[in-house]
Amino acid sequence: MKEKLGTEGAEAVDWSNPRLVCIAGDFTDHDPKAIEVIGRRMDLVSYRIFDDVLTLQLVASVAGSSSPARGKAPSALHATGTASPKSVQQYLDESPQDLQDLFADLDEVLLSHGDVQKETQLHYIAYRRIKNVATVRVQPRNRMLVVNLRLDPDTVELYEGFSRDVRGLGCLGIRGGVEVRIRSHEDLARAGDLIRQSIDAG
Repeated sequence: MKEKLGTEGAEAVDWSNPRLVCIAGDFTDHDPKAIEVIGRRMDLVSYRIFDDVLTLQLVASVAGSSSPARGKAPSALHATGTASPKSVQQYLDESPQDLQDLFADLDEVLLSHGDVQKETQLHYIAYRRIKNVATVRVQPRNRMLVVNLRLDPDTVELYEGFSRDVRGLGCLGIRGGVEVRIRSHEDLARAGDLIRQSIDAG
C-alpha cells in the first residue's frame, strides 16, 4: 500500500473498519440476506455493460460492526492505559446544542437523496452511494462542521474561509476533493449546491 500511496497517503487511510465490496453480474435473492447474517461491512454491487459503458448499481449494503483480529494482542496505546483518540460521535455528543442542531440539518440534507447511506467511522461520518460522496468531521472547539466533498476543485469557485482545495493534503475519507467549513445555517444553505454536485458525481 505504501508503494502505491506513499507513506503519508497510507497513514491517512482509516484501517479501523475495512469494507468488503463484492462485484458481480447478478446476485440471488438470498445474497442480501446472507450478508446481513454475516454482519460485517459489505456491499453487493452489480454491473452491466452497454456497448462501451460500464454501469454499477448498489444492490445491498450492510454497515456491520468491526471486531479486533482473532488472537491479536491489545495495542500498546491501550495496554499502557493511555486514552484512545476521541471518535467523531464523542465530539458530536460534546458539541454545544446549536452545533448538534446544525449537524442534524446537514445530515437531513445529505440523506434526503434517496440512495445515500450513512456510516459512522472513527474520525468522520461518511455518506455514500457506490463510494463516499461526503465525509463530515465535527470540531466543537471551532464550533463548525468540516465537510469533504467528491468534487474537482478546478470546476467550482472557492471562497477563503468557506471552501478550499484539499488535493495533496492527506485528508481522511475523500481525498483530493473540496473541503467546506459550515458554521451556520447560512453556510449550510450556501453549501447546498456543492453537496448536490458531489452526490450526483458519486
